[in-house]
Amino acid sequence: MLLLAGGAFAAAAARADDSQPFGPKFIVSSTIPANGDLNPYGVTFVPKDFPTGGKIAPGDVLVANFNASSNLQGTGVTIIKLTPSGGAVAPAVPAGQSGNATTFFTSMRHGLTTALGVLRKGFVIVGNLPSTDGTFKTIGQGSLQVIDRNGILVRTLMDAQFDGSPWDLTINDEGGHAQLFVSNVVKGTVARIDLSVGQNDVAVLSQNEIAANYAHRGDPVAFVLGPTGLAFDKRANILYVASTLDNAIFAVSAAGMRTSPVDKGDLVFQDPHLRGPLALAFAPNGDLITTNGDAVNSDPTHPSEIVEFTKAGKFVGESNIDASQGGAFGIAVFPSYYPFIFAAVDDVPNNVTVFNAPGVGLSSTAVAAEQ
Repeated sequence: MLLLAGGAFAAAAARADDSQPFGPKFIVSSTIPANGDLNPYGVTFVPKDFPTGGKIAPGDVLVANFNASSNLQGTGVTIIKLTPSGGAVAPAVPAGQSGNATTFFTSMRHGLTTALGVLRKGFVIVGNLPSTDGTFKTIGQGSLQVIDRNGILVRTLMDAQFDGSPWDLTINDEGGHAQLFVSNVVKGTVARIDLSVGQNDVAVLSQNEIAANYAHRGDPVAFVLGPTGLAFDKRANILYVASTLDNAIFAVSAAGMRTSPVDKGDLVFQDPHLRGPLALAFAPNGDLITTNGDAVNSDPTHPSEIVEFTKAGKFVGESNIDASQGGAFGIAVFPSYYPFIFAAVDDVPNNVTVFNAPGVGLSSTAVAAEQ
């Protein structure tokens, strides 16, 4: 038997306490709210300097549902919230049944899309693209809805040219001024909407179509295919566009000031690993990541993948979030908040996973620098 003196035992215990846990930190939660909405599309984090006193707080995760409990596409009306720092999750329930996910907002407009973002002065923006029978044949006028931090609608932006079919968006947030970059999937275009952001409302300053001619069409399974994910490089003033039907990633130069559209932009990444790219985001290391929707170049041995590549167009790696096809859609990256910095929805089981991505490992020093 080995006996340790008091000091030696204390030292050994201290070393054990300082050791890092083996398991990765992640949370998986249902996205089905009380009304049974399905098909999570958009996902975003509430930023670190978001105002307090509302229904959502910094670090919360928001998810928009595209389908109602009937599972007809373009009929969902809810944004749900998850507070991963609390540790509690919404238990899964069978699709089409009432769920336990916390509802932040219920819309009067149907078909909430991947176009979901948060303005740090206290507003959530979500796009919608409705259908009466769940098919592209009955698609209606879309819009962008501006919601306050209490889940109350304050403004609806409706312009057939600039936000008539918002499929995804990204935000260049300057506080009192913000630029919304919006992909309009039905037209195959991308628009920039410049906003003035006040304490209680937003106002449109200008609208410009900045890219056009992306391949687009209705689809019997995927509902609609066209330009989707957007990621803005503020320093370079370049907007990256994931064009699903083109099966490629393009770069639009001078995106923050352009007043006329380019023809798709410069081709950045067209690779066999792409299978109908959807959402798009920057990773903390500067690479781009996109989700494969499997509607183009599908391969059952590579389902529901997240693909990483450099801005120079070099493939880095891939991983999947579901064993079946068509599960990957919205993703969000939030390197300012620790330990949960990455979120991905899986619309096969209707859930969201929020985790500290392997290989990132933000230290407390790095997080302090972000603050």
